[in-house]
Amino acid sequence: MDNLYISASPTTPEVSLQFDQNRLSMRGESYPENASVFYQPIIEATMSYLQKCSNKMIEVNISLGYFNSSSTKYLFNFFDALNKAAADNNHITLNWYYDDEDETILEFGEDLKEDFRSLDYHSYPIETV
Repeated sequence: MDNLYISASPTTPEVSLQFDQNRLSMRGESYPENASVFYQPIIEATMSYLQKCSNKMIEVNISLGYFNSSSTKYLFNFFDALNKAAADNNHITLNWYYDDEDETILEFGEDLKEDFRSLDYHSYPIETV
């Protein structure tokens, strides 16, 4: 399966899906004009990859400084696919990075921990300068 890389733009995050290394990452901000057009290929590629995974150790790194409500829907679909794969004998570590002064992003990560219990969730503050 081919890896997927999408460069960051002013309104979309950098996405690096390194399927050959079992490492999936997103970082930046997410408020695309059309969240479906941006996220659907990411979710489809991830689901296709996960369907072929069995007993894999997968690392997911998410560092989003901001995301709008339309992005949230697709992010939940992304995490739901990961959670299902984790429940099917894969070990998926979700590393959630947040600005140490941003309670909203921290709380969203805590909600993910509660909603997607099969993921091995860890949160890490990023100090603001």
